[in-house]
Amino acid sequence: MKISEIKKIAFTWGVNVSPVRVQQPGFVTPTDNRFMNRSCIRELKGLAVILCFVLVPAISPAADEKYGYPITGSYEATILGTPDRLKSPPPAEISSKRLLLDVIPDLRKPEVFFYDEGLRCTLAYQDREAPLVFLIAGTGAGDQSSKMEAMTRELYKAGFHVVALPSPTHPNFIVSASRSHIPGDLTEDAEDLYRVMELVWSKVKRDIEVTDFYIGGYSLGGTQAAFVARLDEERKVFNFRKVLMVNPFVNLYSSVTRIEELLDRMPGGSRKIGSYFNKMLTKFSEFYRQGDLDLNDEFLYAAYKAKLFSRDESGALIGLAFRVSLAGMIFSSDVMTNGGYVVPKNRVLTETDPLGDYFLVCIHLGFINYLDEYFYPYLQKKRPGLTREELINSLGLKSIEGYLRASPKFGVMTNEDDFILAPGELDYLRDLFEGRIKVYSRGGHLGNIEYSDNMADIVGFYKQGGQ
Repeated sequence: MKISEIKKIAFTWGVNVSPVRVQQPGFVTPTDNRFMNRSCIRELKGLAVILCFVLVPAISPAADEKYGYPITGSYEATILGTPDRLKSPPPAEISSKRLLLDVIPDLRKPEVFFYDEGLRCTLAYQDREAPLVFLIAGTGAGDQSSKMEAMTRELYKAGFHVVALPSPTHPNFIVSASRSHIPGDLTEDAEDLYRVMELVWSKVKRDIEVTDFYIGGYSLGGTQAAFVARLDEERKVFNFRKVLMVNPFVNLYSSVTRIEELLDRMPGGSRKIGSYFNKMLTKFSEFYRQGDLDLNDEFLYAAYKAKLFSRDESGALIGLAFRVSLAGMIFSSDVMTNGGYVVPKNRVLTETDPLGDYFLVCIHLGFINYLDEYFYPYLQKKRPGLTREELINSLGLKSIEGYLRASPKFGVMTNEDDFILAPGELDYLRDLFEGRIKVYSRGGHLGNIEYSDNMADIVGFYKQGGQ
C-alpha cells in the first residue's frame, strides 16, 4: 500500500491528510483535522506509519532454491512484497486514462460522500489492435492500488489493452456501482462487475481495437473473476477466452476468518487494537531515533534485519491492515443503505460531520460481525429459509465447482505458504484445476506477485495460444 492509498482510506472517513507536516520522526499530523476527534487522530497516526512499514516492499536476503523469490516467511513476504531489483522494469511510457462512470443513473448519494463523482476505473490502451484484459482488484483495493498498477504495467508492456477495476468491497464501488450497496454475495457482486464491464466497453470500443477479451484478478478479485466468467457464459457479451486467478480465495468465509485470527496474535486480542497501534508506533519510532537512516527502503530493510517485529506481531499487522479495509466497507455500506448498523438510522451525515467515532466502532467490527449481524439478515430477507451454512457454502469456488472443473480457459497461480488457505484448500485447488495451476514454493499472500518470474508467468498465461 502506497501513501496515496493511505490517503484514500483516510479520505473515506473525511480526513484531510494532505498537506502534512512532520512533527517528529514517525509522526504525521493532518494540518486540517476538523473532521476527526483526538482519539481517532491518534489511531490514524499510528495506522499510517505502521502501514508504511508493513506494506512497502523492501530488500531481503536471497534463498538458495531454484525459485528466486528471496523471502521465505509467509507473513514477511506478504508484508515486504518484492525487492525493486527483482521486479520487471516498467515500460518507458504507458498510454492510459482514468474513466469516471455513471453506473447507476439518478443514484442519490449521501452528502458525506461528496467526493465520489462516479466509479473510477483505469484504461491502459495500445495504438494497435490487441486483446483486452479486465483486472479485478483484491479485497478493499481500488483500480490504482499498487498490485493493480503492477499487473497493468506488465500486461501493457506485453502488448495488451487493460481495464483495471476496483474491488466490489472498495468504498467507491459500494457507493457508485453496487445495486444493493452490500458486498459479499459473489453472485451479486459478479453481476455488478459485469454491468461495469459492459459500460466500460461501451465507452471505449470506438477508441481501441480489440481482438479478444480476457479476465483476471488477485486475491478475492481472482475468485470473483471466476464468477464473472461463469456469468459471461450465459450473457456472452465478451466470451472470455482466458481467466486467471492469482492467490484466490477458495471460500470467502474461511479465508477471511484466517486473516482475522491473525489479530489474536496481538496482546489482548482484537479488542486491544488501539493500544496495539500505540505499541507498534512506539517501537517503530524508537528504532528510527536510534539509527542514522532515512525513511526509505534502507530503513525498512534495517528494521526487517533487526527483527523489529516478531512473527506474531507481523501476523497481527496483516490482520490490522485487513480490518481497516473492512471498516471502510462496513461504513460505506451502512450509510448507503441507511441500515442503522453503525450510523443511527435516518442520521444524515454531511461533509463537515466528524466521523472519528464511526471509524473507531467500525475498526472493532470483524467479518463475523458483519456476516451475522448485517449481511446474513439482508440475504435472509431476499431468500427466505436460507441457512447460515448454506450462505457460507455459497461464498466460494465449490458453489461453481462443476463449471470450473470442466472449463479449459482457467489458470491459477498461488503459493504453498499462502496463509489465507485453510487446511486442505490447496489440495482442493490442485485437484480442481489439475494441469491449470502453478504453485510457487513461497510468497505468502501476494508477496511475490511483482516478482519478475511471476509476472512473466502472468503474461505467458494470456499469451499462450497466441494474441
